[in-house]
Amino acid sequence: MITTNPFDDDKLREECGIFGVSRAETASAIVALGLHALQHRGQEAAGITSWDGHDFHTHRAMGHVAGNFDRDEVIRGLPGDTACGHVRYSTTGETSLRNVQPLYAELNSGGFAIAHNGNISNAMKLRRELIRRGSIFQSTSDTEVIIHLVATSSYRTLLDKFIDALKQVEGAYSLIVMTPEGMIACRDPLGIRPLVMGTLGETTIFASETVALDVVGADYVRTIDPGELVIVTNDGQIRSHRPFGDTHPRPCIFEHVYFSRPDSIIDNSSVYSVRKAIGAQLAIENPVEADYVIPVPDSGVPAAIGYAQQSGIPFELGIIRSHYIGRTFIQPGDKVRHLGVKLKHNANRALIKGKRIVLIDDSIVRGTTSLKIVQMMREAGAAEVHMRIASPPTKHSCFYGVDTPERTKLLAHKLDVGGMQDFIHADSPSFISIDGLYKALGEAKRADIRPQYCDACFTGDYPTTLTDQDDVVVTNQLELLAERVV
Repeated sequence: MITTNPFDDDKLREECGIFGVSRAETASAIVALGLHALQHRGQEAAGITSWDGHDFHTHRAMGHVAGNFDRDEVIRGLPGDTACGHVRYSTTGETSLRNVQPLYAELNSGGFAIAHNGNISNAMKLRRELIRRGSIFQSTSDTEVIIHLVATSSYRTLLDKFIDALKQVEGAYSLIVMTPEGMIACRDPLGIRPLVMGTLGETTIFASETVALDVVGADYVRTIDPGELVIVTNDGQIRSHRPFGDTHPRPCIFEHVYFSRPDSIIDNSSVYSVRKAIGAQLAIENPVEADYVIPVPDSGVPAAIGYAQQSGIPFELGIIRSHYIGRTFIQPGDKVRHLGVKLKHNANRALIKGKRIVLIDDSIVRGTTSLKIVQMMREAGAAEVHMRIASPPTKHSCFYGVDTPERTKLLAHKLDVGGMQDFIHADSPSFISIDGLYKALGEAKRADIRPQYCDACFTGDYPTTLTDQDDVVVTNQLELLAERVV
């Protein structure tokens, strides 16, 4: 099987999206609709857990929301007025049904279901300690560590046990938790991953992005603050707790560049407007004489509009995308594989032939996608192909819930801009600067204060400790020393 979208194969992928509903007559049906709107955040698997006041009910499946949760019998099997759901793209734990969320466990206090967006950067260390103390894990997901920390906490109330667990984990998390006492939604103290709250009549809703609220007809209320826990009790009372004291937020800057849907609001900013502003700043920093500005669909479109408006170069659709092709097809050989990549994207030859074009994309990861795109434009007869990238060079791996290749496989880690030009065969490749990216977000990146965003994939400035990663480095170094001794 191969993906028929050659431009998605070399993208950074968000780990997941979460959606929770408290006090709704058709809670699981609303969750299914919300997950549809968050499908871009994870296409590997989906799950929904509901609570009917007595029992928890779960349905989890590999694949998309559509086909798994659009059948009446599935929704009828998820009764109750409270439910949460999850769409997954794995970064921690293998691809298997046992890792599909929400994860569920029976604790001393009753049922406990959890949906997690992010990545626990000390999960392996915690897991080893818990196993030594007798915990038995049923998955390889880092999320299960939180369940065991809650179960083994010495605090009395479930809320205190949960807070105790969170204070032991490092990394990024936005969580929706269901218990017999109600629903809890929370973000890590840095707010690396997004989470918002909305209402639909008397119903309270939590979601990774505001677009999911729009789809179900809910009103956006506010963003869950970094380090905040919001509790919705079964009788509808809403309480806010801030157990981490003062926080210094550093939300993921790549949510604005690529992850979030352009019709979402992230940290009170329109994603679409920010991406247009990034494109405009890119045009200021990296001008070029050309006939057309062409987006790499679909993620490059808003930045390309901004680039075109700022530069005065006409915006055109030089790559046409088909929306009617399935995700995969049988691949009988390399020749058919090569032909198959054109099923979803094809060059607009009549427009491109003989023209100087500026291709706008959101990022370059391994560089294989950019190579294919430039080749496609050359074969269509483009006179010049210039690439402008709406993010700085991606030089470092992410450990906060984004599927990033190993650092050694990142093109910007291996090559400077000149080397990348030779690799992708573009007439000129250019990236927005890190200062320009902050400027497009209405901020100024200052050396005298902590960055306002997590920009570690560009700068290597990780906002938390990376215990598991550091342990791997130390282990590798010891193994090398042992080999040398032998």
